[in-house]
Amino acid sequence: MFEHHSKPLIPRAAYHRRLVGAAGLALLLIVLSLGAGMVGYHAIEGLPWVDAFLSAAMILSGMGPVGEPLSTAGKLFAGTYALYSGFVALICVGVLGAPVLHRFLHRFHIEEDVDA
Repeated sequence: MFEHHSKPLIPRAAYHRRLVGAAGLALLLIVLSLGAGMVGYHAIEGLPWVDAFLSAAMILSGMGPVGEPLSTAGKLFAGTYALYSGFVALICVGVLGAPVLHRFLHRFHIEEDVDA
């Protein structure tokens, strides 16, 4: 996916396409995770779809739960979904940051080779 350090930097337009692809991948992961949370809250807690969206979005965004789950299964789902949401946040940061960090390190390596 990324060019080797011995290769030249890709053009700026290709880099921007890479950033858009990374953002699309992160957005897809967020949308799928939000959908899974909505289905879980709707099926397990019996929440209406709008309330399921609110609960899933609040946990996925890191804001925390809106209301207290009533059932034991709902509490287990909410805890599991909260842990999963933390991992999704970390993964999205990695997916979005990887192209930027790679380009920075690649450029730094090229400048280092020129100085040597």
